[in-house]
Amino acid sequence: MPSTTSAATDRSEFRHILLSGTIVGAATAVAVILFLAVSRVLSPGTVTSLLLMVIVLAGGVAAAFLPGFFAASRTVQGVASAAGIGLWGTIAFMAIDIILLRPFRAFPWTWDAIGGGSTWWYLPVWWMLGTFVAWMGAIVTAGRAGRGGDTSIRSLAIPAVGGGLGLGLGLGLGGVLFMPVAAGAGFVATLTLFALIVLARPPRG
Repeated sequence: MPSTTSAATDRSEFRHILLSGTIVGAATAVAVILFLAVSRVLSPGTVTSLLLMVIVLAGGVAAAFLPGFFAASRTVQGVASAAGIGLWGTIAFMAIDIILLRPFRAFPWTWDAIGGGSTWWYLPVWWMLGTFVAWMGAIVTAGRAGRGGDTSIRSLAIPAVGGGLGLGLGLGLGGVLFMPVAAGAGFVATLTLFALIVLARPPRG
């Protein structure tokens, strides 16, 4: 990945970060609402799990690669801006969660039971996860751009989605782990692996 500190393509203006993060947060909220709707409308089964897995992967693509796209991540500055967009996206989603989802008791009681009945246990985890995947996605974006490759979200997301599908189907159909959870874990693991590969390669020039 290029190590220079600025480039004309990087977007790091504060207003741009806030606006972009708000869009990422809204996209996340849409994915969560779809997940909850499918969970409540359809009966548990393989088809439902497959649909939920697709929603999880779509949400993962948005959270991981939209920040890098909005920041036009090409250098260290652009990667940092994307991480900031990812963090603000989690905060924007938190506002939507508190204002819209919680009053309507959108989440099952087991979600809060994990934290001993608290509705706040998952927020720090979500802040860290949203920032982490945006950071990893931006590193992959910058690395691809530094080698003159295709930086479209569709092209960048293929390996991570493939990893998510592989683990989701393998563990989910095998009854080892809930399919959407396995897919999410596979997506993040594959994304992180590709980001580490980018960091291990020396920059061109």
